[in-house]
Amino acid sequence: MTSIKNIALPDIGDFNEVEIIEILVNIGDKINIDDSIITLESDKASMEIPSPFSGIVTKIEINIGDKIKQDDVILSVENEDDDFQNTNQSAETEHFKPQILPVVVPDIGDFNEIEVIEILVNVGDELSVEDSIITLESDKASMEIPTPVAGTVIDINVALGDKISLGALILNIESMDVEKAPKTPAETKTESLVLPPPTPTSSTPISVTTNTNQTVSTLPKGNSHASPSIRKLARELGIDLSSVTGTGQKGRILDVDLKGYVKQIMTSDNLGIAIPKTPLIDFSKFGDTETLVLSRINKLSGKHLTVCWLNIPHVTQFDEVNINQMEVYRQKQKANDVKLTPLVFIMKALVRTLQNHPRFNASLDESGENLIIKKYFNLGIAMDTPKGLVVPVIRDVEQKSLIDLAKELFEISKNAREGKLEPASMQGSGLTISSLGGIGGTQFTPIVNAPEVAILGVSRSYFKPIWDGKNFIPTLTLPLALSYDHRVIDGAQGGRFMAELNNTLRDMKGIV
Repeated sequence: MTSIKNIALPDIGDFNEVEIIEILVNIGDKINIDDSIITLESDKASMEIPSPFSGIVTKIEINIGDKIKQDDVILSVENEDDDFQNTNQSAETEHFKPQILPVVVPDIGDFNEIEVIEILVNVGDELSVEDSIITLESDKASMEIPTPVAGTVIDINVALGDKISLGALILNIESMDVEKAPKTPAETKTESLVLPPPTPTSSTPISVTTNTNQTVSTLPKGNSHASPSIRKLARELGIDLSSVTGTGQKGRILDVDLKGYVKQIMTSDNLGIAIPKTPLIDFSKFGDTETLVLSRINKLSGKHLTVCWLNIPHVTQFDEVNINQMEVYRQKQKANDVKLTPLVFIMKALVRTLQNHPRFNASLDESGENLIIKKYFNLGIAMDTPKGLVVPVIRDVEQKSLIDLAKELFEISKNAREGKLEPASMQGSGLTISSLGGIGGTQFTPIVNAPEVAILGVSRSYFKPIWDGKNFIPTLTLPLALSYDHRVIDGAQGGRFMAELNNTLRDMKGIV
């Protein structure tokens, strides 16, 4: 006989009105004793609620997001009386004796010798019908292979890296569900369980490794207690399940456990993304040492530059500019007691070039799929200070004269050295200039200052003999290095930009 029984929330300890974050069953599902039916989450933990008896789900009384307390009804099941169940179970046990059944690779289409990239079970595991047992990967897709019957894994006959084909033995299962398993003529002859064709999980394998302190693998280990869907999600996120603590029943890893693990990593202060840590060495054993604490500016700029370097695919193009005319003009102004550094000429020339190449005065949006073009022309100027590197911003460069820019640079560099820059004065740049001309060096590769997409590096000018067809002419030459985000700017665009900047600086047109 059957009866309708309600399943209510049991005593779960010192919790009240706990939120439902997952409903694990549907109406019509057949559930067994201790099968999980819902997942709850408090501010301290998440937990799965098991069914106290078996039956068929007839009604679900709750929804995701509801908050429930002890004795609230969760769902109803159609349940067979215990006496009837016991009698029926005895009859089934008599009729079905455990048998060892081999599970082999099914027909998975136009594939041959596919590599095993993951083993999802261990010897002794209890499997339900359609539980995934291994993951295969070809050059076109990855796919999980399910088991067609429930039972206990007796032995496993494949290893990671093996290449297997149709009919190859995967594992043996001790099962009492033989008569429930689908039969085929080939199966009757070989007494093997030929699995149904699996569904590809992705057209290309996905691997996003983001970790700092833990070792991350794109192949979650099979000895972690998790469902196939959780294993698939972990594989897509590049998470080693053995590094995740499960909060579900019997240590089962839940969706919230994976999300919490990723959140913990992403909010970490460390920025060595997917990069092994450098070894710790006691340098004092080699000789005397001294430890200096990094300044606050060193720490902030170090983190920012690490993020820029890791997230932006850099390309750097080099060029040299004939600045003879610029130097002649500068010396004339100096004779009139007007001191102009090469940097103000570079700023004016750079803005004129940006007006014709708007992709360089832009930023990617958060999605990385849209480019935000800036209609204003503000330039960041990297400055060396006693406490570290800072980048104040000179605004509306196109509206200012060379003398205006020289005066503003003098004031802002003074404030930078004295540590008097306001945060607002270091925001809103469209492109940054990093000039080492006053220090030395022939070339360097500047790091793009995100969220900008390009940066111009300027080295010290020097005299270089240039052949004019008849003679070598001493030419004052300025080395330039343009680094840019290759997602936004390609080599041809970078080359055209540098060529126009070169012409503008050489001929001084539009600058003075």
